[in-house]
Amino acid sequence: MSEYTSTLKSSSYLYLELKKSCNLKIQGLDENEIKNKAIEDNIFALSTETRKKGIASAVVNRIKVLDDYLIDKIANGNLQTSKQLALYSILKTDRLFFEFMKEVYREKILLKDYILTDKDFNVFFRRKSEQSDKIANWVDYTYYKLGQVYKRILTEAGFIKTANKEIEIVPQIMEDDVKNYLQSIGDNIYIESMLGEV
Repeated sequence: MSEYTSTLKSSSYLYLELKKSCNLKIQGLDENEIKNKAIEDNIFALSTETRKKGIASAVVNRIKVLDDYLIDKIANGNLQTSKQLALYSILKTDRLFFEFMKEVYREKILLKDYILTDKDFNVFFRRKSEQSDKIANWVDYTYYKLGQVYKRILTEAGFIKTANKEIEIVPQIMEDDVKNYLQSIGDNIYIESMLGEV
């Protein structure tokens, strides 16, 4: 399993950037060419060199965990499937976010408790800081910022919505062929985390 990082706080969901990159991949560009295009041609319309490089790296890392079938589904599938697979690419590349989905989001659905609270985030980060010296050394602002980014990712992906100041979980339905495909490549654990299944 990969190391814990807090890099997600500066990269977030990046759905449109990932979809654009998947289209480039289908057109025959490799990861390096996509990265160069993002930096040199500024295809993601970013204002600083640092952002261009950071976002290009994040998007390319996500593409690397996708195969041709999944890349095609993100580029050409229906919106819900495309967004679910963009979230899946984050689960595959960010250990802490994956553990949040598995230990908090999934558990909530299994318990039929569809409200996410700030306490849920705080308890999760506190528990992780007890398990990892690296996370324990992060400043409080990092936890706060990651919590905000997790909420933004889940909102943009359609996994949560805010109603009456509460964060409601929006249970997902996944296309059978996509679900079967992910199971066939041994990625059941990610399906369970996203759909709240046992």
